[in-house]
Amino acid sequence: MKELAKTYCPEEVEERIYEMWLKGGYFHAEVNPKKKPYTIMMPPPNITGQLHMGHALDNTLQDSLIRWKRMEGYEALWQPGCDHAAIATEVRVTNELKARGIDKHALGREGFLKEAWSWKEEYEKRIVNQLHKIGSSADWDRLRFTMDEGCSRAVQTAFLSLYRKGYIYRGSRIVNYCPHCRTSLSDAEVVHEEQDGFFWHINYPIVGEEGRFVEIATTRPETLLGDSAVAVNPEDERYRDLVGKELILPITGRRIPVIADSYVDRDFGTGCVKITPAHDPNDFEVGKRHGLPEINILNDDASIHLPGSKYDGMDRYEARKQIVEDLKAEGLLVKVVPHRHNVGTHDRCGTTVEPMVKPQWFVRMEELAKPAIEALKSGELRFIPENYGKTYLHWLENIRDWCISRQLWWGHRIPAYYCDDCGELIVSEEAPKCCEKCGSTHFHQDEDTLDTWFSSALWPFETLGWPEKTAELSYFYPTDVLVTAYDIIFFWVVRMVFSGIEQTGKLPFRHVLIHGLVRDDQGRKMSKSLGNGIDPLEVIRKYGADALRMTLLSGNAPGNDMRFYWSKAEAGRNFMNKVWNASRFIMMNLDEESLSVLRGEGGGELDAILERSRPKELYAADRWILSRMNHTAQEIERNLSSYDLGIALDKIQSFLWEEFCDWFIEMVKPRLHGEDRESRIAALWTLCEVLMCSLKLLHPFCPFITEEIYDTLSELFLAEGKVPLMRSRWVFYREDFNFPEDEEEIEAVKEAVRAIRAVRNEMNAAPSRKTRVYLVSGDSRVRKMFRHSKVFFATLAFASDVIIQDDRNGIAEGSVSVVIPKANIYIPLEELVDIKKELERLGKEEKRLLGEISRSEGMLSNERFVQKAPEEKVKEERSKLQKYQEMLTALRERLSQLRGSAAL
Repeated sequence: MKELAKTYCPEEVEERIYEMWLKGGYFHAEVNPKKKPYTIMMPPPNITGQLHMGHALDNTLQDSLIRWKRMEGYEALWQPGCDHAAIATEVRVTNELKARGIDKHALGREGFLKEAWSWKEEYEKRIVNQLHKIGSSADWDRLRFTMDEGCSRAVQTAFLSLYRKGYIYRGSRIVNYCPHCRTSLSDAEVVHEEQDGFFWHINYPIVGEEGRFVEIATTRPETLLGDSAVAVNPEDERYRDLVGKELILPITGRRIPVIADSYVDRDFGTGCVKITPAHDPNDFEVGKRHGLPEINILNDDASIHLPGSKYDGMDRYEARKQIVEDLKAEGLLVKVVPHRHNVGTHDRCGTTVEPMVKPQWFVRMEELAKPAIEALKSGELRFIPENYGKTYLHWLENIRDWCISRQLWWGHRIPAYYCDDCGELIVSEEAPKCCEKCGSTHFHQDEDTLDTWFSSALWPFETLGWPEKTAELSYFYPTDVLVTAYDIIFFWVVRMVFSGIEQTGKLPFRHVLIHGLVRDDQGRKMSKSLGNGIDPLEVIRKYGADALRMTLLSGNAPGNDMRFYWSKAEAGRNFMNKVWNASRFIMMNLDEESLSVLRGEGGGELDAILERSRPKELYAADRWILSRMNHTAQEIERNLSSYDLGIALDKIQSFLWEEFCDWFIEMVKPRLHGEDRESRIAALWTLCEVLMCSLKLLHPFCPFITEEIYDTLSELFLAEGKVPLMRSRWVFYREDFNFPEDEEEIEAVKEAVRAIRAVRNEMNAAPSRKTRVYLVSGDSRVRKMFRHSKVFFATLAFASDVIIQDDRNGIAEGSVSVVIPKANIYIPLEELVDIKKELERLGKEEKRLLGEISRSEGMLSNERFVQKAPEEKVKEERSKLQKYQEMLTALRERLSQLRGSAAL
């Protein structure tokens, strides 16, 4: 017969339990018309390295939800997968090749892609293994990758559909360009950071008006090489006469016009703005309105592109320095003013991005955004917490066309082909056979790949077989909830919503559960640069996966950042030990005689066996704990339904630790060792029933330890056709487990026990010192309640005897009294303490306190100390004095009581 080991060993249990789940296929979901579906799509981790604490939190939340719904009877699918993470992976593979002395370009595109696929195979296995360690119950039979054959076909279908509808176009527009990664970026991939910089004020000479200038200010003086005009506000009277005139562009000698445009804020700076259409998004729009030339002055590595110029080939920052020096030399630099401003940087590598006009592929967003906006406003889509809906809405209502092309090799290549002879563009699934324009049969494919988020946006439905009309797509889609961090709402959530509506006509999910970031114990974001990241596997090795999961979930509220404390992980481990020891205690008391009674006739699952063997008569304490468990289950169901997973976990933890372990198990110990067989069986049945239900309620959060205990308990009961805990039935509220009167009764007993323990603690009475306890109440119902509970009340109250009566007759005058609702409790003082010894001890304590008070008063009466010591030190001393005085008052009250008792 299997039994629990003496101590809980996570490293031995977790691997074995997970292997059992995998072999049994318990994570797998199928189209099942007899059940309701419940679907969660795993945000696919990037194949760029190992998982971090954010992944651990994200997956623990999802796993808890999917385990709960699976036990509730849903056909629950948690779809796993990994993302190719275009830029991030290409950078990592390129760096790894560099370390091996291999140049990416020397390898060529095909050679590089071979290396990237090898990287994918290695890191996908690593990531999946890490998710196993956390306990993720995803359907690994359905593992997908954003560049697998099915996903690639879906991406191509979506691209062609959007292109044919006119939503995708190719054009030269301002894009964010990363000179380090050598690719364009979407707005969402640019992080704006405040940096210290300067405003360089420069004079532009007016043609034909010797000595007259227009003063402009810029934070990027090198971009003047690409200026096409200077703009003023048409309402600005200061410059009205200049509109239409020409200026000499410093350094270059080129002539540029002065134009009028309402874009210019006449109250900001000088009211004159240089217009560089090829290197500023606002200037680009002004340039389009006025037909200005777009002069690109930068190469892809952000060096200057100006053939024949001294600046040609210079790094952008070196050119800036040289241009400033040349402006000084020409007497055109007016002044330099320090200025703190927002600078766009690439979120992946931290490089300052350059706005540049480049031919790229774009998605027109205005029409696509409208149904996504309406979905939130109508309530069809809901964010938890709701305030994150504002972030989603703000992004969509201010969205610009989405640049989807990337100058990378790793990713979905754009299905566009160019005729080698006439340049005709053809978008199709495969290379065309013949050019319709010129008849040529020679084509080359567009070199660019698609933005990672273009394929990730299709994740909720492409993984279910779209564009094919599969049974899985029909059954599991739309999905139920997306669990993700707030920092990718506009990267991913927004794009999944408008893509889902556009491609399937349905929202991809109904709810979006937003969680915060996991920070270190000082509240800092975990990062490589700070060296404060904590590997989830390190926590698992030290304390176990369940302790890690508890650390991440306990106290966690939707949308809020949380701090990781090692002390919380240790507390989680301690809770595991508490549950393990309590379970082991219960099983050790299940001898063959009691087990044969509790097993009854017939087999079945554990809950069915216990339901059949339920005793006809239960005791007040039994009914109390069943009722408390019943209400806890009801509250947990409510919390999980509203995505308050942290609160749900705290409730089951509190119930198990305090009510079940600290109270009920202690209450029933006398019955387990007593002569009353029926009482013993009732106690054991209740212990097993509540343990089983508690394990189920705890399982979504702490799956390993609960599975191991449940499996062992099931074997003890010889449960036939035994199913694992993760596939057992959930605990729902039961009216037949609702015992309000017994709850009231036992809560009164608990209050009395707490009061007695407080008195004993105050009197320094050792647990071994037993005393008589008198309970006096004029209420017959109260007296009856305590008579029912007398056996365990005596044990918990360290009583040698419990005497219940309706008056004070026979109770010594010097007894210590405690008031509880509708009753008084009396304990003879001489039985509680050795009065003589206690008087001696308290006399010494009084002397010590008087000394401390005298010292403290002396310091505070010293004017030099009060005036010269730090304010905090003085406050601390005053606080100490108040504490000593309060302690002395309480001590003298006890002395008076003891002296009075001694005199009696």
